[in-house]
Amino acid sequence: MTPLLPGASGLLLFAGAVAVLNATPGVDFLLTLSRTLQRGPRAGAAAALGINAGCVVHAFAAAFGLAALLALVPAAFTVVQWAGAAYLFWLGVGMLRRAARPGAAAVAAATEPAPSRWNDFRAGLLTNVLNPKVALFFLAFLPQFVPAASPNRTASFLLLGAWFVAQSLLFLLLLVAVAARLTRLGSSPRLRRGLNAAGGLLFIGLALRLVRARPLAG
Repeated sequence: MTPLLPGASGLLLFAGAVAVLNATPGVDFLLTLSRTLQRGPRAGAAAALGINAGCVVHAFAAAFGLAALLALVPAAFTVVQWAGAAYLFWLGVGMLRRAARPGAAAVAAATEPAPSRWNDFRAGLLTNVLNPKVALFFLAFLPQFVPAASPNRTASFLLLGAWFVAQSLLFLLLLVAVAARLTRLGSSPRLRRGLNAAGGLLFIGLALRLVRARPLAG
């Protein structure tokens, strides 16, 4: 029977490539880390789940050819590109505002209920889904590991996508566990302001980087 997945050496290479991608600081890495340090491990885990829900969307898009639309139609790429950049910019500005108004932030933290995990999940989902570079990555990356003789390339795409999501989720949850050990430091108002300022600048920088991306850049 013709396999839907590559052999052991191919899967090992695939897992290694995914591990390198996960360990490279980017939007997903930084969002998970910042939510964990600022709001605790549950918030970080919710963001990680949202990010990987976005990866599921991209895996299906790649499997059924929707991601190719972003590569072939510049207007479609641009719409998603600017929506994603705007969302990242909005997140960054919000963090900078909290860093610039420590008094207001302290009052809010003391009087308002903790943000719902849905908000953290939604932030992870939107930052991932609204990043067309992720869609193009799936489109370029997964086909390299689909066996040439696969009887069902769509099924192979989906199986590889499921592997990618599972491994990425495991990595982000491990990141949450490690970062959670540092959350006690987050009780310091000065450190909390520093985290907000650094995170805000990073997200704004990522937004500007996304705007400069090109559909065929991969």
